[in-house]
Amino acid sequence: MIDYSPLDKLFLLQFIFYPRKDFTPCPKNAFDLSVAVGDNVSISCRFYTGHREWPWILYFHGNGEVVSDYDEISPFYHQRKINLVVADYRGYGASTGTPTLTDLVEDAHVIFKEVREELFGRNVRKDLWVMGRSLGSMAALELASQHQEEMKGLIIESGFPSVVRIMFHLGIPPQVMGLEKIDQECLERIKKIFLPTLIIHGDQDSLVPLENAKTIYQHLGAREKKLLIIPSATHNDIMIIGFKDYFNAIQQFIEKTDRTQKS
Repeated sequence: MIDYSPLDKLFLLQFIFYPRKDFTPCPKNAFDLSVAVGDNVSISCRFYTGHREWPWILYFHGNGEVVSDYDEISPFYHQRKINLVVADYRGYGASTGTPTLTDLVEDAHVIFKEVREELFGRNVRKDLWVMGRSLGSMAALELASQHQEEMKGLIIESGFPSVVRIMFHLGIPPQVMGLEKIDQECLERIKKIFLPTLIIHGDQDSLVPLENAKTIYQHLGAREKKLLIIPSATHNDIMIIGFKDYFNAIQQFIEKTDRTQKS
């Protein structure tokens, strides 16, 4: 696991994390799961169930977002016959604790384990894809590098290969050592990911520039990989601007990887 502790400084974290405590009552077609990740610390996850025989995406959302934001977005996945479970981070939504980069990636492993156990304990399909949007790409790439036998595929939306690159892009001058080492380790980790992968990115994304998606694509060890670039889309309107192509790509990717792995 990559050591992010050099970046877990308060003066840096305040630029990286934007936690919101918003939380809505659980919709009728969903249920919540509280995942214990440490002493008196738990992460909120919400399972949006469309049909027990549909595949599942474990989704790590973007910064400034919370689980309940997906109350209105999950129906779009259901229209594509995909179930969705969305995970928060420490300090976001109904989750407790304070977010750090180290906890974000370490908690992802616990969340992945607990989500799989929850699915196995219910009368639903167990196949699981992992998706990370923006900040969530850190969790998704971490899981893809460590749990390839337990995942069906990987989806990265508006993501980045290394948080170091985003820090530099945002003009944050961190007075810490080892940034090049962290960046290189992130790239080496991506090279070891052989899962089928779909990458979606807006070509007008100024927060996480398109070159980040291209870097992930180029370094992936996977033979089955696709980069979908949404014209005119920025960081936060990519799903709206590219709505049809966005969801078509996700549906087709899941259907294709599912067929391939069953044959």
